[in-house]
Amino acid sequence: MKDVSVLIVDDEHSIVQMLKKVLEKEGFRHIHTAGTGEEALEACRRHAYDYIILDVMLPGASGFDICPLIRQYTDAPILFLTARSTDLDKLNGFALGADDYMTKPFNPLEVAARMKAHLRRYKSANEAAKSAKRHIYDFGRFQVDELAGELIVEGRPVPCPAQVFQLLLFFCKHPNRVFSKQELYERVWGEDGMHDDNTVMVHIYRIRERIEHNPAEPEYLLTVRGIGYKLVRGDRR
Repeated sequence: MKDVSVLIVDDEHSIVQMLKKVLEKEGFRHIHTAGTGEEALEACRRHAYDYIILDVMLPGASGFDICPLIRQYTDAPILFLTARSTDLDKLNGFALGADDYMTKPFNPLEVAARMKAHLRRYKSANEAAKSAKRHIYDFGRFQVDELAGELIVEGRPVPCPAQVFQLLLFFCKHPNRVFSKQELYERVWGEDGMHDDNTVMVHIYRIRERIEHNPAEPEYLLTVRGIGYKLVRGDRR
């Protein structure tokens, strides 16, 4: 959590100091504060926060007032803190863009625990969304970026001829499925009828040269005897 940037918005100095002390003990290092809604909004204009703790009852504009405005600058998780505990208040908070709601008095350790849970889910969802948007197929040791036309192995780009890349991409789109040489030839090369075993086998080996630790003992692109080939997540021999 040392790289997470947090904004605490509350006009009660004692609450701010208590939260800062507990969050620092829990590993949060970048903690900013604001005492009014206007200050919070200006802070969000100037800085990208990973998490926002927002009091509802603030001088001037309330937390309910500024939450939709903050959402114009960030989709970071927002936790409302408030003495208002009715179901209507909670529903209103969620409707305005909050991710969680805690009533005062509260246990600051519970705040920290909820923050960590939110941040884990937020990070996971963001990574999944980015990968889906970019059409990245991740097999641990290697990744295939369809839009960029790139093969990345252990963090480094690896040159990959066009037809080799297309065959690998086809396998990535159909993991754990077995394909015969004829199926691969027809679906990747786009040619029906007589297929060329040697062409498929050569391209299979070229893929293995790039993605396997040892091409002679593949962990990812496996041969299924008498049937064909399949791509798996690795180390399943």
